[in-house]
Amino acid sequence: MNEKCSVIEGLIFLSGDEGVTRQQLMECCGMCEDELVSLCEEIMQEYLKDEHGFECVYYGERYKFISKEKIHEAAEMLFSSNKISTLSQAALETLAIIAYKQPLTRIEIEEIRGVNCDMMIRKLLARNLIRECGRTDAPGKPFLYGVTEEFMDAFKLESLKELPDLPMIEQNMDNELFKEDEIY
Repeated sequence: MNEKCSVIEGLIFLSGDEGVTRQQLMECCGMCEDELVSLCEEIMQEYLKDEHGFECVYYGERYKFISKEKIHEAAEMLFSSNKISTLSQAALETLAIIAYKQPLTRIEIEEIRGVNCDMMIRKLLARNLIRECGRTDAPGKPFLYGVTEEFMDAFKLESLKELPDLPMIEQNMDNELFKEDEIY
């Protein structure tokens, strides 16, 4: 593959599960559609070879990398055998919020965490630690999330009542910072 292919390959990889459109690639790489399509076809053909564990596809008008069927059994073992110990701090925080507050939407999780949680939710869904358990009536009908039986197994819980109590945070409005007689 040539250098232009390497740049396109890197951009497709960086786009992750979402993938990248032809238009985005054309703008980033400064090339016309015909050249881009030709180079993407070259990349797709390269990754069809048996020596690769994933392939480049064009689905839903987006280029993305997906794993090949031949690795799925091994991937299942990887994710099922070590679900909890390999979760990042952000994933564990997201999982804890869902466990304590379920069912709730992605937006509600993000309001609690204060950051975007798309990737964490996808990771937890892929590991089958959480599941979509309905939709709200809010505009857009967002999914509600809850924990799965695999979550219960991973944490050796019979019910969510066994989760430790959350510490109560007292809000003391008589705090020194809020005295009425002080002028800031």
